[in-house]
Amino acid sequence: MTTHNMEYNSEKSKLIIPEYGRNVQMLIRHAKTIEDGEIRQAFIEKVIDLMHQMHPQNRNIDDYRSKLWKHIFRIAEYDIDVLPPSGEIPTPETDFKKPEPVGYPAYNGGYRHYGNNVQILIEKALQMEDGPKKNGFLLVIGSYMKMAYKTWNKEHYVSDEIIKQDLINMSDGKLSIPDNESLDGLSKAKRPNRNDRNDRNDRDRGGRNDRNDRRGGRNDRNDRRGGRNDRNDRRGGRGRR
Repeated sequence: MTTHNMEYNSEKSKLIIPEYGRNVQMLIRHAKTIEDGEIRQAFIEKVIDLMHQMHPQNRNIDDYRSKLWKHIFRIAEYDIDVLPPSGEIPTPETDFKKPEPVGYPAYNGGYRHYGNNVQILIEKALQMEDGPKKNGFLLVIGSYMKMAYKTWNKEHYVSDEIIKQDLINMSDGKLSIPDNESLDGLSKAKRPNRNDRNDRNDRDRGGRNDRNDRRGGRNDRNDRRGGRNDRNDRRGGRGRR
C-alpha cells in the first residue's frame, strides 16, 4: 500500500498578499538568503517584472512599479537588503500610513431632505445686507427648498407656509419670506406655458399648410401644361386632315 505525503494549504505559511500567489512569496523569501548584494538586487528586480506581468491591466497606473516595490518589502516583512529606484526604503510606518479624516458637512437637525446646498445658501443670505437683492435671494432659496422637498417626497403635498416656516427655523429666526410671496418660481420656469405650446403647434401646422399650398400650385401648373398639350394634339390632327 502506497502512502502520499500531502501538505495542505492550512499547514503552510500565511500568504501576506494573496494576489501574487505562494510562488512569488517563496521567491522573495529566497532572495533574503542570497548573500551577494548585486545578485540579490538583480533577483528582486526580476521578481518585480514577474509581478508586473501577472497584472497587465495595471500597467497604465501611475507609479505602479513603486507600488510593487512596497509590496516586495511587505512580503519580506521589511527585512530585505535591496534598494528601490526611488531610493526610499519602505517601512511599516510609511507603508501603512492612515489617511487623514474627512470632514463631513454638518446638517441642521431634521432638515436633511433639503440638502447641504440649502445650508450654504442660508449662510450666504445671513451675511447679506437687507434690501431687494436679499429679498430676491430669499425667494430663490425658498423656491429651491420647495423643489427639493417635492423631489424627496413626491406623494406628500407641501405648501409655501411649511417651506417658509422651515426657513425661519433653519436660520434661527433671522430669515423670513413675506406671506404674500409665492415659491413656485423655479417650477414655473421649468414648465413651458400652454399658450406657448399652442403657438408653436399653430406655427407648425401653418408651415405644413403652406407647403401643401405650394404643392397644390405645382399641381395646378402641371394641369395647365397638360391642357396645352391636349390643344397641340388637336391641332396636329387638323393638319393631317
